[in-house]
Amino acid sequence: MEYKKLALALTMLSVGCAVVPNNSFAQAEAEHCNMAEHQQHAMAMPGNDAKDNTAYTRSIASYKTPDVKLVDANDKQVSLHDSLDGSGPVMLNFIFTTCTTICPVMSATFSQVQAKLGSKHSKVRLISVSIDPEHDTPSRLKEYAKRFDAGSQWSMLTGSIENSIAVQRAFDIYRGDKMNHEPVTFMRKGPDQPWVRINGFITADDLLREYDKLAAI
Repeated sequence: MEYKKLALALTMLSVGCAVVPNNSFAQAEAEHCNMAEHQQHAMAMPGNDAKDNTAYTRSIASYKTPDVKLVDANDKQVSLHDSLDGSGPVMLNFIFTTCTTICPVMSATFSQVQAKLGSKHSKVRLISVSIDPEHDTPSRLKEYAKRFDAGSQWSMLTGSIENSIAVQRAFDIYRGDKMNHEPVTFMRKGPDQPWVRINGFITADDLLREYDKLAAI
């Protein structure tokens, strides 16, 4: 519950759902804000947890990792195949650094997961892929990573617009515009294993419980 309160406070403080000028970007931002506010209020309500699937829904899916090259926060080119299809469990989400609603909450969740992994710390890789590569240069990703205390097992990746869209399409999260993106988290036990797709906001504790269930299979 404490994290749910933290996530709600973070969203409400960072969003500031105020009246904005009447233009397409502002309208998209307002809709983005309203969706995050609605889902965060749902998370904060008593009884809304993974048991009744109010905060998030879980499904199993198969995705083919596209053969693309991305760039990490150290400006090093990396293969997405190497990042996602390496040995061991991996968690994946999609963010952009100027996002003021969904992304800070999802990144705060990864940050807490990282801190709570304990003895499993070195076994789980966390990967965040930017959906705004035009703005999210490696240096901006590095600043963003510092903001959320990203450790060595948490990689943040950017790249060309084409490659970013290819990855988004591969995981069925591409919505045509960054302002239309939704909170989705993916995880899997290892290469050649199906992905667990989690739609909606999930707390760090719930995400770790989902990981433990996956690891036990």
